[in-house]
Amino acid sequence: MSLELQLSGKTAIVTGGSAGIGLAIAKALYSEGVNVVIAARNPERLENAVSAIQSLPTPGAKVIAIAADLTQAESVDKVVSTTLEQFGQIDILVNNAGSARAGSFLDLSDDVFLDAWNLKLLGYIRLVKAVVPHQKNRRDGRIVNIIGGAGRTPRPGFLPGGTTNAALLNFTRGISKELAEYNIRINAISPGATATERAERLAEQNAQARGITVEQAKAETLQGIPLKRIAQPEEIAALTLFLVSDLAASITGAEILVDGGQTPGV
Repeated sequence: MSLELQLSGKTAIVTGGSAGIGLAIAKALYSEGVNVVIAARNPERLENAVSAIQSLPTPGAKVIAIAADLTQAESVDKVVSTTLEQFGQIDILVNNAGSARAGSFLDLSDDVFLDAWNLKLLGYIRLVKAVVPHQKNRRDGRIVNIIGGAGRTPRPGFLPGGTTNAALLNFTRGISKELAEYNIRINAISPGATATERAERLAEQNAQARGITVEQAKAETLQGIPLKRIAQPEEIAALTLFLVSDLAASITGAEILVDGGQTPGV
């Protein structure tokens, strides 16, 4: 049995699509013939990402980039309206834009928490709210929220991100029941340690907060993973392809962990 994803001709929005997991997802979708809109804040990185995506062989798909600050409601509206103007439909939304600072709780200001909540938590919620009316009218839609293992297993050195992720898990599961009535599926992928630039920054921030070297911080992370390997962005992308395809037609409101077995409990 071959796995036919049958995604060609669909249109996807991928936020945080200029690097890391978001770029890997955008590449994977494009390679399946999906028209891809990538949104991020840095125009130069977006331009480089478009070039990298366009260098891939694809059956006639297109990619466009939109510079957008997803902490701003007007930027969310711009991403959605531009996508509809260019492609006439939004079949897939992949929420991936988000960052949170690591560090000791007592050293973190309120702004560090507010920045994480506004970009990732409210950014995801705003995009779902903007995209769903269109998908509701078409009675079809697929949404994937890239969240993170800290929402399920809190880490003292990553509370801004952990609280954001926990809230997003609650949102994803809760809204899935309302969206199911319109054949819109929404699921979460929670990566553990993944080989991205952002993971490098977090390792540096954690090491600084704890007074250890970056190499020590990385070694401790690896030691805590039963499979003893860091996930690659392409692994997250492959799972995303599955979830937005009809192969996952009965999966909604679910969270799938990609963490090498690191998360304890059930």
